Order: sequence, then C-alpha cells, then structure tokens
Amino acid sequence: MKLVTAAEMRQLEAAAIAAGSSEVQLMEEAGLAVAQESWMLLGTLEGRRILVLAGPGNNGGDGLVAARHLYDWGADVAVYFPKGHRETARLDELRAREIPLLMGEDDPEGQQLAAQLAAADLVIDALLGIGQRLPLDPADPIARALAALASTRSSYQPPKIVAVDVPTGLDCDTGAVDPLLVRPDITVTFGLPKVGMYQLPGSDAVGRVQVIDIGIPKDAVDAVPLELITSRWVRQHLPARPADANKGTFGRVLVVGGSRRYRGAVALAAAGAYRAGAGLVTIATLEELAHDLAGAIPEATWLPQPPGPDGSLPGETAITLRSEWAAARAAVIGPGLSLTDDTRAFTWAALPDTADCAGGVVVDADALNALAAMDDASARLHPRAILTPHPGEMARLLRTTVPEVQRDRLGAARAAADRFGCIVVLKGAHTVVAAPGGRAALCPFANPLLATAGSGDVLAGIIAGYLAQGADPFTAARLGVYLHAAVAEALEPEYGRAGLIAGEIAARLPRIVRDLTQS
Repeated sequence: MKLVTAAEMRQLEAAAIAAGSSEVQLMEEAGLAVAQESWMLLGTLEGRRILVLAGPGNNGGDGLVAARHLYDWGADVAVYFPKGHRETARLDELRAREIPLLMGEDDPEGQQLAAQLAAADLVIDALLGIGQRLPLDPADPIARALAALASTRSSYQPPKIVAVDVPTGLDCDTGAVDPLLVRPDITVTFGLPKVGMYQLPGSDAVGRVQVIDIGIPKDAVDAVPLELITSRWVRQHLPARPADANKGTFGRVLVVGGSRRYRGAVALAAAGAYRAGAGLVTIATLEELAHDLAGAIPEATWLPQPPGPDGSLPGETAITLRSEWAAARAAVIGPGLSLTDDTRAFTWAALPDTADCAGGVVVDADALNALAAMDDASARLHPRAILTPHPGEMARLLRTTVPEVQRDRLGAARAAADRFGCIVVLKGAHTVVAAPGGRAALCPFANPLLATAGSGDVLAGIIAGYLAQGADPFTAARLGVYLHAAVAEALEPEYGRAGLIAGEIAARLPRIVRDLTQS
C-alpha cells in the first residue's frame, strides 16, 4: 500500500482529473464513502442524529455530500459551519431537503453547537483537510468547534466521530498533532493513506483508517515512492522453502562482533538469522565469548579470535577474517563490538572486505558508530550493505541531533540512504526502510514491547537471514522489519506492553511466519 504527502495527493487528484474525472466527481465519491462508513459505524440510521462540522474548503464539501446522502437514507442530519462555506450549489441541495444549516457567526457563544453536539449520535469532522497547517489558532472558529467537540467526547455517552480524509489538527506529512485534535473512531481517507497517519503521534490520533478508492489512475499510484509494509506484501515475498532443500540452499550467515562488555549480542543476532530460515550461522567473536556462548547456541559454528588490549576485536582480526566473507552468503557486523580504538580499527579495515559476501552485509550497533567517524564511509561499504541505526546512531551518521532525526524520521532515513548509497533501516516506532533515490517503506507497527536490550541484534540477524536466502537488500530489510515488529503485536495480548526479552522475539518468529502464510 502506497503512502502520500499532501503535495503528492494533490498531484494524484490532478492525474485523476486529467484522466477524465472532475473535481465534482471526486467530491461525490468521497462524500458517498463517508456516508457509507458512517452508516456502518452506527449500524442503523433511523432515529439517529448526525452533526456534520463543515469547513470552508473541499473537505467541508465532502462533508456536505455525506450529509445529503445520510439525510436521504433516513438520518436526522444537521450541518454546522464555524466559518461559512463557499459551496453554494451544495448548500442549495441541503436547503431543499430542509436540513438545518447552522452558521458559527450566528452562534457567538457556541450554544447552538453545544446543543447539537450533546444530541448527536455521530459527528463528522469535515473541517480541515490535507492543506491544514499547524498549530491551529485557538481563537479561530474551527478551533473553538474542536474544543466543543472534545468536551462532548468526554461526556457520559459521547458521539462517535468520523474524520473526513484526515482528522482536523493532524499534519498529514509528519504526523504532528495539534493539542486540539479530537481522535476519531474512523478516518475515511481518499485515494491513498497519508504519511502522517503512520508516524507518531499521528498514528495514535487517527482511529481506524479506511482507505477509499476515488479513481486515481494506477500508473500514477505506482509511481509513488513510499509504501506501507503489509502482511500481504510479506506473504508474497517470503523466500521459497522447497522440500528437497538442504542447509546450503538457505545460505550461510557470518556474524561478527562481541566484546567483554556485550557478550550476548552475537548469539542474539545468530538466533535471529536461524529463526528467519538461514541454513548455517557462523559467529566470529572473542575466544572467551565463543567458549561461554557455545552452549547457548549449539547450532552455530565458531571462529574464535584473540582479544585486543581493550577487550574487543582488534584491527588484525580483519586480516584473519578476509577469507571468511566469501564463504558466507550474508553477514552481520557490529553486534556487541563496543566503541573502542580496536573496534574503530577493525571496522575500518573489515568493511571493504565484506564486498566479497555476495548476498550483502548488515552493519549494526558500534560498527555504525565507527562508520560515522570515517571520512570515506560510503566508499568502504558493501554495495549491498544495509545500515540499521537507532535514532542516536542515525544522528551520528548524519552528524545532527536526535531531536532533528525524530522530527522527520522519513527524511532522515532517505538522507542517509542517499549519503551512504545503500539501504538504511531507521529503527523505532514505525521503523523506516529507505533506499537511495527516495524509495522508502514504513512499518505499520509501533510497539514498546520491542524497546528492550538486544532487540536490534535480533533484527539484524533476521534481515541477514533473508539476505542469505536470496532476498535483495531492500526486500530483506522490509521482511525483517515487519516480522520483527509483528512478533510484538502478536504477543501484546499476552504480555501487555512490557516484559518481552530479545531472545523471545527470535523464538516466536517462525510461528509468526507460519500464521502469515496460512492466513
């Protein structure tokens, strides 16, 4: 499913009009869909009171079309205009039906609005559409209407709310939310869902999103560079598992990392790769860690390495491993390394050698921090590299701040993908996967169960597991990101929103894949 910004949506609407639709037709399709969703939300319209809050633009026009249909289908409908309306033809249609039209300028104290809201079974928010800018002016009549709606929403029997295209108070490009926004039960959005609906805090402010086809040409939709990762897409792109396969069929993953301080990270990454379906995982780590961890993951093979002076892999290890990259189809470098002088020297020396790993390499954790300090970083990366930073690591890669990264996560991921010339996975709520040139994908999930130590190591291993099975880097990253988060979604009814540990993510992964393929 593609996601669009406000500007892209306007371009798609223009493409629909150029293909033979009209603005009137698009509005009719949109308003009809809002009316139908309102009917389904209420279950019946007979004796139900519906209030449409109509703004002065096209969003308000969609609300007027919905009002007309709902009245014709038997509902008791009224329309409230906080700021007047320019759609005189549609107003005439409503007047002909004797639908009450209430004007905000005739209700300076808001008494009529309060009375209508108190009596309503359902309110349609058709105040502002994709062109709105935040923050809203608290003195604006639209803001006062939202405040009145919020007050009613907290009553004993609050009305249900349907938002037209986007809730009023949502920046549909960034997901920023105005304090006056009133969360709807359903957002009926037109053409394609908007980016801000899948970025926090916006994703928590839209209710259930219902996407309505209004006749946008398919070729125009196909050209949109941003998509939402869906379960359907995942089912279609999971690697084949032929019955006559052997472990070589599913590839070898080389995991390189570990230090005395971070001992378990390589084992978690290895578990992620195995649970994603890799045939064999080899771990290159410190001798003492190999000895300690062998029992924890007996399925792995080991390349024990002597430690450097600061207890991490020294630069000389890069020479030792030179022949190992080509023996693996995919690799992970970074889990548990720790950021020391040894780590910096090792990462600088090893990264160019990873190009011998045919399927690609996942660069994670302190390998990313070492990379961020390199002036020739992009030149040292595997052409099929996947970087998996959390916001702090991303800030170091882009030489900016965490608040700047979080303010525009999609933009940050795209900027890093272009700067380093590879796939970038910006972890966090609604993880972003970006490719050079602007193509990107968002994870639909934002779950605090994943905010636990080692979760990122498991994700790196999962992605490498799909690389080992032949997936291209962009596909492997999207598969890993979705399935890693889907584990938390599946376990939330059992765990709540805390208490999941990283090893359980890996252990649960095969059942998530099974459930997806059987659904």
